[in-house]
Amino acid sequence: MNPFKRIQYNAPVILTFALVSLLVLGLSTIIEPITYQRFFMVYRAPLTDPLTYWRLFSHALGHANYAHYISNFMIILLIGPLLEERYGGKWLVIMMVVTAFVTGVLHIFVSDGAKLGASGIVFMLILLSSFTNLQRGRVPLTLILVLGIFIGREVVAAVGADADNNIAYLSHIVGGVCGAAFGFFVNREMRRETES
Repeated sequence: MNPFKRIQYNAPVILTFALVSLLVLGLSTIIEPITYQRFFMVYRAPLTDPLTYWRLFSHALGHANYAHYISNFMIILLIGPLLEERYGGKWLVIMMVVTAFVTGVLHIFVSDGAKLGASGIVFMLILLSSFTNLQRGRVPLTLILVLGIFIGREVVAAVGADADNNIAYLSHIVGGVCGAAFGFFVNREMRRETES
């Protein structure tokens, strides 16, 4: 009996994201650093460069090294499948793409350096997870605690950080804000779909 038949690809969006990001990281070890930067790091570039638009999204696939990858995907693989089951793959893809875009645009406007990684998506998923049992007209205590602990920690760290790290903390904060906004909006939309 084939033991691999028992393994289930249970969270296609999250698992595909993790595998593609791992593949991109593997590519970083065999291609020129400038090529990797051109395709998987977001930075200020002319709007006439078509890759500028690609990088607004693709920066979430790139990681600086395996430690960076593991720190992001340990959390994504832990809470992502639960959120994919709750919201569905379509909604999760939309939320991840929008978060990557918003953090990419923010980085272009506030920084002269290059940024890569899925930390904005990590914080979006963390905040979104506190909405899993949202009831109409109520604010979950878990949301208040998560906002206070995770986002509060990032704000405090950003104030004391140097300029380069400050941008990373800002991406975390923006990812968390996206997660909170999606939590309210998507839950409302899902409730409307169930009621109609």
